[in-house]
Amino acid sequence: MELNSHNKAEYPPMHTAEHLLNQTMVRMFGCERSRNAHIERKKSKISFDLPAEPTAAQVDAIVAKMNELIAEDLPVTYEFVTADNVPEGVKLDRLPDNASETLRIVRIGQYDVCPCIGAHVASTAELHEFILLGTNWDPERHSFRLRFKLGATGNKD
Repeated sequence: MELNSHNKAEYPPMHTAEHLLNQTMVRMFGCERSRNAHIERKKSKISFDLPAEPTAAQVDAIVAKMNELIAEDLPVTYEFVTADNVPEGVKLDRLPDNASETLRIVRIGQYDVCPCIGAHVASTAELHEFILLGTNWDPERHSFRLRFKLGATGNKD
């Protein structure tokens, strides 16, 4: 089967955490998945377009949900589909114009599903712990940025 080539070398635990954080923000705030993420091995940052700055309690709830998902040891699985046979709820609006006819759909338990050709862990338990390093709010852009890392061995080579 022919898939698009991939020019990134993601760190699988951090990339998987990005998927979880995207879905958590979508579910908690009704926003879109991020279009502005810098996912690195030691620490990452990801921004979301929101109508208002989340409260401290909401930020605490994001962290709690992420660590709950990690503790649930959700399996990360893949399926290959054609663009005209995509599972319900999967958005294709971010695919490149030259996307291959065959798409790889990544599922994290029953929590997240999206097309992705990146590297992931086998289960969320491999992330060990989500640690929030800080947040920033840009009131002009309505942009909320989270900076985070993974704890314990989720952050080692």
